[in-house]
Amino acid sequence: MKLFDCQVCDQTLHFENMHCEGCGHRLGYVPEDRDLHAVVPVETGATQTWHVVGDTTRTFAICGNAQHDACNWLLSPGEGDGLCLACRHNNTIPNLSKPGNLDLWRLMEAAKRRLFHTLIELKLPIVSREEDPERGLVFEFRSDPATGPKVMTGHNKGRITIAIAEADDAERERRRKALREPYRTLLGHFRHEVAHYYWDRLVRGTPALEPCRATFGDERASYKDALKRHYRQGPPAGWRDHFVSAYATMHPWEDFAETFAHYLHIVDTLDTAGAFGVAIHPRDVVQGDALAVAVDFRPEQADSVVPLVQAWLPLTFAFNSLNRSMGLGDLYPFVLNPAVVAKLGFIHDLVRGRVGGEQPLQPVVERVAPVPENVPPGPPPEVEI
Repeated sequence: MKLFDCQVCDQTLHFENMHCEGCGHRLGYVPEDRDLHAVVPVETGATQTWHVVGDTTRTFAICGNAQHDACNWLLSPGEGDGLCLACRHNNTIPNLSKPGNLDLWRLMEAAKRRLFHTLIELKLPIVSREEDPERGLVFEFRSDPATGPKVMTGHNKGRITIAIAEADDAERERRRKALREPYRTLLGHFRHEVAHYYWDRLVRGTPALEPCRATFGDERASYKDALKRHYRQGPPAGWRDHFVSAYATMHPWEDFAETFAHYLHIVDTLDTAGAFGVAIHPRDVVQGDALAVAVDFRPEQADSVVPLVQAWLPLTFAFNSLNRSMGLGDLYPFVLNPAVVAKLGFIHDLVRGRVGGEQPLQPVVERVAPVPENVPPGPPPEVEI
């Protein structure tokens, strides 16, 4: 994530800001520009439109979810029924009249927008249900019912369901401890579940399928049996030599999804580090030591995964050390062994369209109308706790 500056007062802006803290201007993110702009209203009558400060050649509308302080993205007037590129993929949102749900939903939307920013940077396809009624990308944000089973986070044929309880820090931490996970974040859920969507779009039925099986295993193995075995027996001995997480050991689909999610972690975090000019040069190490690095490149443009890993390892070593100095857990509590690096290399090449002779697909986004939460859900998601 790059840094943004207000073009009016040069105040540094955060991706999530809706107003400039320096001059007070309204802000709007234009996904086509990958930039956050100060905007001014245009007097056009019933429908409020906006211009970017200093640019009257383009006219924008603000996403309809801005009325809930849940989005700061812009779109063309009349586009997407008033919802931005990210929000138009919502099919279900929680009941906002229920106390606490609005705050939790805002956190979910913030994580989702950060996900979309990275997907756009990587030029990954974003296909709607209107474009592909069977496998288009759609989000279900659901709260737990008063009685009966809790909402399970998961993916099924492009339908990503995320329990709104995952936006509650205390509840998410409780679940993390119960499942003995080293890491559990809302953004991590989005990245993991969208990875399943991209397996469907980039691997299933394409020339990338056999290379993917050679890298992650044969996904035709019973998912249901693998799930039972994983929660009954746990990960196999020596799993850290071959997988990025214990959950990745469960089934080839989960290995792919966990690796894909970590790839998105790495790309976005390195992009942020580069925007801040982060360089790691530990004392008492020789020039060229593996712990010294300057993040001075765009990770999404790297020709291979090698420079990403070479920058990532010393960066996480430094940040883990800083976290420990504050009495916190490691920022990145994982080990990238050679087998995992090879899998990350597969994901990097897949995203760049170099696996099986595939060419990268261009983003395609259409409108999907939200429905009230009390509408019965679609097909149940595959369980991914």
